[in-house]
Amino acid sequence: MTQPRVLIVEDDPELRRVLQRGLAEEGFAPEAVATGAELLARVDSASPDLLVVDIGLPDADGRDLCQALRARGIQAPVLFLTARDALPDRLSGFDAGGDDYVTKPFAFTEVVARLHALARRAGADGAIDAAGLRLDPIAHAVSSGASSTPLTPTEFRLLARLLARPGETVRRRDLVRAGWPHGAIVHENTLDAYAARLRRKLRALDHAPTITTVHGVGYRLR
Repeated sequence: MTQPRVLIVEDDPELRRVLQRGLAEEGFAPEAVATGAELLARVDSASPDLLVVDIGLPDADGRDLCQALRARGIQAPVLFLTARDALPDRLSGFDAGGDDYVTKPFAFTEVVARLHALARRAGADGAIDAAGLRLDPIAHAVSSGASSTPLTPTEFRLLARLLARPGETVRRRDLVRAGWPHGAIVHENTLDAYAARLRRKLRALDHAPTITTVHGVGYRLR
């Protein structure tokens, strides 16, 4: 089995060494850098399967880095490391395109478990063909006919849940369960924002179905 490539950005040298050494022992192929600038310079050539991003970096906010990565087409799942446990901080991490977080100080085994879960959600399932769309978990993209567009991991999971029941209404709580880690608190407008982003991406495809809002209930793909 191929070792999942993990790119870590953490400014604390001791924690960086612990993460790199420990993840290597757990079967990952880790690489570590100390700053946001180093991450952006390294990410394309590293081609990571997973990213571990400290939010409190000396030269950047990890959430801004995550948005920059998504804008560059980097779709690898992002696990945030944060000393900030306040609800608005956690929600802003998800809004920035992150997929999960652990709060410092953390148990190393929790980091390993969450990375394994992100790796499974990002690429364990086969391609999904439904409603005229094809979801490719390897390319992390959706296609219709000859046109294709990349998806973030959260967008991918939400669209996969809608495609599991094309034409039927999927309740909001079911979409939240599919899109975010267990226990995450997701604002109503966060789900709505992701639905709007998916609508825009589907509109750019040839003959793609549309996502419609069923007010007070959820969303439907048709």
